[in-house]
Amino acid sequence: MSDSINWKWPLSLVFARFILAFLIQAALALILTLFGAENAWGAAGRWWIVYGTLIDLGCILLIMRFLRQEGLSILDLMGFDRDRLRADILLGVVFTVLFIVLAASGGMAAGALVYGAETPPHPMQSLPVIAALYALMVWPIFWAFAEETTYLAYALPRLKQWTGRAWLAVLIIALGWGLQHAAMPFQWDGQWAAYRFLSTLPIALVLPLIYLKLGRLLPFIIAHALADMLAVYSGLWM
Repeated sequence: MSDSINWKWPLSLVFARFILAFLIQAALALILTLFGAENAWGAAGRWWIVYGTLIDLGCILLIMRFLRQEGLSILDLMGFDRDRLRADILLGVVFTVLFIVLAASGGMAAGALVYGAETPPHPMQSLPVIAALYALMVWPIFWAFAEETTYLAYALPRLKQWTGRAWLAVLIIALGWGLQHAAMPFQWDGQWAAYRFLSTLPIALVLPLIYLKLGRLLPFIIAHALADMLAVYSGLWM
């Protein structure tokens, strides 16, 4: 990693996913409006686990562009070690449980704080079969790769280097990660945004701390993809 990293690059990536999520949902809402859809904004948000791949693509392209300034490629971020492949896969399975526990505890705590006795709305809604299958089998893989690469492999070590403080880098990552989920999907509802933001904080605070110790990305990608597949299944079919 270069000693002369422009701090604007990793900082912009931390918040890029929130911005892209809002812009893509807005573009889809505009298209639906032109076709005469009622509540086009809400109808567009229903598809976030499909159009989320566009968010992933945008972030990966930005990362690749920034890495070229450092003379690196995106593969350099992976920390891939063939000799540790089996161990990383097994660790990814173990981390899946951690993902689920953190997500569930965050969701319950945020729901109690924001909605009280009411049941919080589920972020996933029913989709046509083809879209639902895409959301189950394809979206989690791209989402896990792009999200973990953006926050952990790219932004976190560079923000740590820039700030000189690991705890501050983790807090910045958690802020961006939480804001991203507040826009998944984005609703003009402060209560919903607070719930989505707070529910993400356990994952957004714990995972960066583990990554700083481990330094290998593959277990996080595996765990994230498996946990998201389960979340999509439970949200769309159960």
